[in-house]
Amino acid sequence: MINKIQKICSILLLPFLLNDVAADQTVRADSHAPIGVMGDHTHEAGEFMWSYRLMYMQMDGNRDGTNRLAPSDILRPAGQFMVTPLDMDMTMHMFGLMYAPTSRWTLMWMLPFIDFSMDHLTAMGVNFTTESDGFGDLKFTGLYSLHKTDRNQWILNLGVSLPTGSIDEQDVTPASAPNATQLPYPMQLGSGTVDFMPGITFTSSQLSYSWGAQLMAVIRNGENDNDYTLGNKLEITTWYARPFADRWSWSTRLSYQDLDNIDGADPRLNPMMVPTADPDRRGGTRVDFGFGLNLIMPGTDKTNRLALEIETPVQQDLDGPQLETDLSITLGWQLSY
Repeated sequence: MINKIQKICSILLLPFLLNDVAADQTVRADSHAPIGVMGDHTHEAGEFMWSYRLMYMQMDGNRDGTNRLAPSDILRPAGQFMVTPLDMDMTMHMFGLMYAPTSRWTLMWMLPFIDFSMDHLTAMGVNFTTESDGFGDLKFTGLYSLHKTDRNQWILNLGVSLPTGSIDEQDVTPASAPNATQLPYPMQLGSGTVDFMPGITFTSSQLSYSWGAQLMAVIRNGENDNDYTLGNKLEITTWYARPFADRWSWSTRLSYQDLDNIDGADPRLNPMMVPTADPDRRGGTRVDFGFGLNLIMPGTDKTNRLALEIETPVQQDLDGPQLETDLSITLGWQLSY
């Protein structure tokens, strides 16, 4: 716990280590957080904002703790599993809507469409791929402006995730049909439970730069229909951004994630077959570094924004064997009126 607190404090103090440099104030492309951060701002009463994010995540290779593992370390006879994952690609289309009924409250809805593809290797040397896709869990968040000045704002995030994503995805490739098998936990599209998402966000817009910090949690509630509960999640992130041209800004970001293992187990999954079917091999911690670009579209004010952020881990400590994360890319568009 002490080590976690030290990591959190280091992340939150990062913006104060960066120097101030003059910049143009006519258009602030850094008025919002990097596109990978959600729930970072509120709107004026009666304002809407539509958003779309295209997210891509690449996972390649396995890790146990901080150590990389070769497939031969996981598969029998040296390891204990008959199958090991090799890599996974995740593509997510995130559709969002924000509306402010009052100057204090902004309401936010987010609905993802997710596409998973995972490559495997068996102990007999056979390669195969499993896939799943569909809508994930619908998220609804109320953003309450606790305190706001010309420069700074504190926002209370009160969110709930509804179990609209499937937890019954199966392998229906020709090799397994008609006896389709239940796909393991990382290939499922939702949690199967009503989850709470509390958090708090601070943003600061200074003369020539902006920065912010956010603490968010996902607290699972109850057990789903398949007899398990996904692990709780804690995420802390901080960012620093500054304009560098008429309508452009760049940003850097650090984020720390702590994910618990799964409680319970899906009775259709054999945890001795493949690591992704073991509920005790889903947790871990990760620190990511991100770099982003924001553009206010020409011919508009602050209502039409394109943004890009690329993230890569700088530290991972996983309850493995477990696929490690290598790269995350988010491309987004935000339109408010």
